[in-house]
Amino acid sequence: MTGPAKTPAFRLAYVPGVTPGKWVRIWNERRPDVPLALVAVTAGEAEDVLRERGADAGLVRLPVDRTELSAIPLYTETTVVVVPKDHYVAAAEDVTLADLADEIVQHPLDDALDWGGAAPPGRPAFERPATTADAIELVAAGVGLLFVPQSLARLHHRRDLTYRTVSDAPQSGVALSWPEDATTDLVDDFIGIVRGRTPNSTRGRAAQQAQGRPGPAGDAKAGTPAKPAKPAKGAKSAKSAKSAKSAGSAKAGGSGKSGAKPAKRAAAPSARSPRRGKPRGRG
Repeated sequence: MTGPAKTPAFRLAYVPGVTPGKWVRIWNERRPDVPLALVAVTAGEAEDVLRERGADAGLVRLPVDRTELSAIPLYTETTVVVVPKDHYVAAAEDVTLADLADEIVQHPLDDALDWGGAAPPGRPAFERPATTADAIELVAAGVGLLFVPQSLARLHHRRDLTYRTVSDAPQSGVALSWPEDATTDLVDDFIGIVRGRTPNSTRGRAAQQAQGRPGPAGDAKAGTPAKPAKPAKGAKSAKSAKSAKSAGSAKAGGSGKSGAKPAKRAAAPSARSPRRGKPRGRG
């Protein structure tokens, strides 16, 4: 005998520095029926993992190949320079690239910043380190500086290092990406989460599609309750009926019974009626 079918998990890849915890928590609240599995990948291998269906979607660094992958930009990170704590840069609040033009700069092979195909400003190190983690070790040993997104500086935090903002350096953008030809219902649900949609606009719409019926007529957003129907022609509401009854009572002239006619008043004497009394004699 075969056991019950195992519920497929939603596989989310993420690159170093990205913290998907908030979105994972919301997913677990909205989709407790589908477990979410995190897949840690390097920035360089993220696109291949998505193309080969090693993950359903991924939180990756821009740019991505848009010919095969779809992407929704989420946010842009501040760029910082990592230096030893006793370096002169540590005395400043922020610096520019020109301030560091004479410094040795480490350029790891997995650099998350886009320098337009060129090396970062400064004097290049003798050899490029393989990873950002290796470059951090070199900086701690007093060999050069390192430009990274702020999240990576925090990820590789060391007590003997610090970092400062570089105001004019290129920045790193983070995006949600997935294979263009594999936009499943689960992917669409996660898109709704990172975009801040409400539960009704994600799961409610998916449920209606699964049942083969559209949302309420004239509704721009699925899951929004339909407008109440207008009363049939000729039908009176309780409020209008009460108003009509009050109007009828007012026309009755204040009589004790509703609809009774008031008594007719006596006609006033005409101004031209003859005067009664004896006629005057002739003089």
